[in-house]
Amino acid sequence: MKAYAAVDLGASSGRVMVGRVGPDSLELAEAHRFPNRPVRTSEGLRWDILSLYAGVLDGLQAAGAVTSGRLDSVGIDSWAVDYGLLDADGALLGNPVHYRDARTEGVAEKVWATVPASELYASTGLQYAPFNTLYQLTAARDSVQLAHAERLLLIPDLLSYWLTGEQGTELTNASTTQLIDPRTRDWAYDIASRLGVALGLFAPLRQPGDPAGVLRAEALEEAGLSGPVPVTVVGSHDTASAVAAVPAVEERFAYICTGTWSLAGLELDAPVLSDASRAANFTNELGLDGTVRYLRNIMGLWLLQECVRAWGEPELGELLRGAARVPALRSVVDAGDAAFLAPGRMPERIADACRGSGQPVPESRAEITRCILDSLALAHRRAVCDAQELAGHGVDVVHIVGGGTRNALLCQLTADACGLPVVAGPTEAAALGNVLVQARAHGLVGDLAGMRRLLARTQPSTRYEPRGDTARWRAAEARLAGGR
Repeated sequence: MKAYAAVDLGASSGRVMVGRVGPDSLELAEAHRFPNRPVRTSEGLRWDILSLYAGVLDGLQAAGAVTSGRLDSVGIDSWAVDYGLLDADGALLGNPVHYRDARTEGVAEKVWATVPASELYASTGLQYAPFNTLYQLTAARDSVQLAHAERLLLIPDLLSYWLTGEQGTELTNASTTQLIDPRTRDWAYDIASRLGVALGLFAPLRQPGDPAGVLRAEALEEAGLSGPVPVTVVGSHDTASAVAAVPAVEERFAYICTGTWSLAGLELDAPVLSDASRAANFTNELGLDGTVRYLRNIMGLWLLQECVRAWGEPELGELLRGAARVPALRSVVDAGDAAFLAPGRMPERIADACRGSGQPVPESRAEITRCILDSLALAHRRAVCDAQELAGHGVDVVHIVGGGTRNALLCQLTADACGLPVVAGPTEAAALGNVLVQARAHGLVGDLAGMRRLLARTQPSTRYEPRGDTARWRAAEARLAGGR
């Protein structure tokens, strides 16, 4: 069996996982976990990128400790859209800006004045989100840092550069910048030119499975590894890796990648670029092997995470048990509303949203938790139903992967809302997808279908059958729409 290190960085924590892959076996274990704590400075909200890099090195050292100092490859995935700027010497120009920073407020309208929103969507297929890289670059246009930048590297590519000294731009993550044409799977040159974005800032595009260099001597020494250790390009957008790890043996499936965000949609062979798709706020991001991740971004478990933080970190299991006793669909909010994007005061903001829409105001922690879970299940339903209609692609089952698979109540509510069976698992989907792309580069697994068959054989899952009909969920949708 080969041993692979998967560096998987989320918005609140990072981890390094060790995957062992054989001809008919797949094992995954956590080697090291470390916090990802953004820092608010006088300039705004920033990522502590050096702390993250230190966590990666510590994680590789921990991975080496369980593999006798030998790794067959390393792969890196993370959240999307954010980047670091390098000067002519390759030095980092300041800490990367956090996507929740306020600098992009009102920027989209400036972009649309040059390229109308409908034309931008027809060319890039990307849903509107205020933090898309295009809007970040527009907001930074007159900054000193951008003026002195010679290279822009997305977060996984930046860490890979520090490990290897080689630069590249991984395609699945690049597709979240709103500067890629999903039809050609190349840069949207006309859009970039009209908006004054210098595509020369970006390193050459790389595909999942491409070599990304080998660990530098300094990195090997820091991690206590014996070389050479290659770094392999994976689906570096964590959602791309997670979707690759959906253990679907059926052709007609929808997926929901759950965590801080919920990404709900379909895997397609071609993008859907209609105006109806734009109006429904669906995105066309690129996946493995020529696929398109046709999905909608939903605020996800961020809503509950922020409430838990505001409440002083109570025990989650007790919150969920209390929520299960609260009557269903008493109050719901729009889980995709940008009003919930920023951190802070989440319980009060949820109560205010219910009050403003004329619904009963949740007061207890159990009531607020149930409101969040019902709202997420309702948003999952809307996304799955809308995706099928817009793409003309029906589904028979919904696969839930990621951290939300541990939340049995959310999984069951999603099955009830969608009126479809839900298969939950694997939990560590992004890390597994990361590992499998590395293993495929070494010839241990075959195509995407082969990867998924291996996952279905080796990874546990739980099936949830829908209860009752979907009439009450349709009524809740109508109530929520009427309150907007």
